[in-house]
Amino acid sequence: MKKIRQRLGWKLFLSYMTVILIGVFSLAVTAEWHAPRALSRHMDNMQMMMGDMDSGMMLSLLEDFRTAINEVLFLSATLAMITAVIVSTFVTRRIVRPVQEMTAASRRIANGRYDERVAVSGEDELAELGISFNRMAHQLAQTEERRRQLIGDVAHELRTPLSSIKSVMEGLQDGVLPADPETFASVEREVSRLQRIVRDLEELSRAEAGELPMEMRPVNPADFVHTAVDRLRWQYEDKNVRLTETISPDLPLVKADAARMTQVMLNLLGNALQYTPAGGEVHVHCSVFQNQPGNKARCPLGRERCILIAVKDTGIGLTAEQQRHVFERFYRVDKSRARAGGGSGVGLTISKHIVEAHHGRLTVTSPGPGKGSTFTVWLPV
Repeated sequence: MKKIRQRLGWKLFLSYMTVILIGVFSLAVTAEWHAPRALSRHMDNMQMMMGDMDSGMMLSLLEDFRTAINEVLFLSATLAMITAVIVSTFVTRRIVRPVQEMTAASRRIANGRYDERVAVSGEDELAELGISFNRMAHQLAQTEERRRQLIGDVAHELRTPLSSIKSVMEGLQDGVLPADPETFASVEREVSRLQRIVRDLEELSRAEAGELPMEMRPVNPADFVHTAVDRLRWQYEDKNVRLTETISPDLPLVKADAARMTQVMLNLLGNALQYTPAGGEVHVHCSVFQNQPGNKARCPLGRERCILIAVKDTGIGLTAEQQRHVFERFYRVDKSRARAGGGSGVGLTISKHIVEAHHGRLTVTSPGPGKGSTFTVWLPV
């Protein structure tokens, strides 16, 4: 019994046999209780039409009829059972084999072989199950790849400041470096950098888990745009990069966390400043985008109108490949830039999750390298 409970094929076979036995039993009961009465009724009619008929002949005829019925039922049940064995063997292979393949593949995936897939044939529910299984395996493979990449990226990010601190400490111990405020200030900078990386990683973890605390309330988009522009204006002046803004009057309110959206704008404006050379320009545009008949540009939120906040720079620009990866964690457009020359590489990733938490979209476009780029925040009205 334990083997039967553990085997789907045996369960299918027993289900077929159960249906056959119930059918045979129903026919036998019908033949036993209804057939004699029906035959007696017909014999009475025949006796009326043909005259007197010997009662012994009637009993003999009735007994022969019952024997014939039982013989037919026995032969039918035997043939049905043989057919059930053949059909169940075919159907069981058709149903159980894909399930067995998925079971074996799932075990291999559990052992770390994330490239496992199952063959899919047909268009029935089993085919849909196979497609879903392969999709799940693909997602697991991507998750594992991201996990490995994250470990490597974090190790790479931490290695530089730790190596710098270690070198300074060794220099102090060997007497090569003087124990003056400037030396300790360099150590403090690297420690601050480590703290910033850890803080950004914690923020990234919460953002990807959808656990960033949000204080949603109606707010004018111009408020957090003005706040970010005013906060970074002196840095733009220091680098000799022109910062301009165009904000439409009477903007409709959006339901947003003003502090979080200010964080997004600071990140976008900070990146634009970082990758725009001296003498360049960064322009911030904020307005209502309205879908217009005949206009190919559409609101990516699927709405008739939405808030558009665009940060356009005249910086190094992006290739099509870079645009596909720019929102990935730790991705850097300028590979030659020193690690200390920028942030931790997760700012755009966090910004993307913040905008999506507001049911919006963060997109990027660029004509190509050296032609600048535009990061656009789309928010529902």
